[in-house]
Amino acid sequence: MTSAIAERKKEEVATPQTGEPIRNRRVFVPLADIYETKDRLFILADMPGVDEQSIDITLEKNVLTINGFTAPNTENELKLVHCECPEGNYRRVFALSEEVDRDGIEATVKNGVLKLILPKSQKSMTR
Repeated sequence: MTSAIAERKKEEVATPQTGEPIRNRRVFVPLADIYETKDRLFILADMPGVDEQSIDITLEKNVLTINGFTAPNTENELKLVHCECPEGNYRRVFALSEEVDRDGIEATVKNGVLKLILPKSQKSMTR
């Protein structure tokens, strides 16, 4: 029995950016998976080419915004013959509920995958 894997391509951000962009590059929406345990939420977002120094995470009111910046390919001797991951930056916005303890949010990036840990507030866990 074979399983069909749906082909997923990078999707460009459709809405205009807020503020003035400083680079003229495409911006993609990173694919993300969200997991939940009884005391936390986990967000795993695919952001190829992004490392810990090139990511910006902001939290204003109940809006968590992730921006990842990639460096342009500078391999001069290489000639691109096939591209499934076009160059560009990443941006994703999540609306958070009151369940999340904003002071305990943690983020790490490894091999182009952003891992956000969002602990639940004590108030939400007592329900």
